Amino acid sequence: MSTIVKAGIVLGLLCTVWTYVVGFMGWYKDPVLQALFWVVILIQIAVLIWGLRQTAAQGRAYGAQVGAGTLMSLVGAVIIFIGSYVFTTVVFPEFFAEIRAAGEQEFRSQGLSDAEITTRLDALASLQTPFVNALSGAVGTVVTGALASLVIAAFARKKA
Repeated sequence: MSTIVKAGIVLGLLCTVWTYVVGFMGWYKDPVLQALFWVVILIQIAVLIWGLRQTAAQGRAYGAQVGAGTLMSLVGAVIIFIGSYVFTTVVFPEFFAEIRAAGEQEFRSQGLSDAEITTRLDALASLQTPFVNALSGAVGTVVTGALASLVIAAFARKKA
């Protein structure tokens, strides 16, 4: 198995596992603990460093390293899409209702009126579907991977 595919699979599985940890721990229901979801970015950076060190040892220069990191992220994104879709449709089918309730609670604690709360929650509702959520995670993974690879590749590459 190629290093790119292997790193992409590791990336996708680790991020998906972390998402399920957040779910099973119920952290997504708490407005403060919801931020723990973003640990996926640290996971992605760590996996990209690991993967790009391996591809650098194979002789890849900067541009090839950026491409390799982006491809690792693309492979991971496919797994993340599937994992996220299953998360919100099968394992946690009430996820979006619970997120909405947590949002309402947070907005109430901020002193917003019922009308302001309804407006904000309704604005977010179109983004809170299993497909859009999974697609957002996948696209975010590829974009984050490409940007992180631009930086990581400067340090983990074959020296010209």
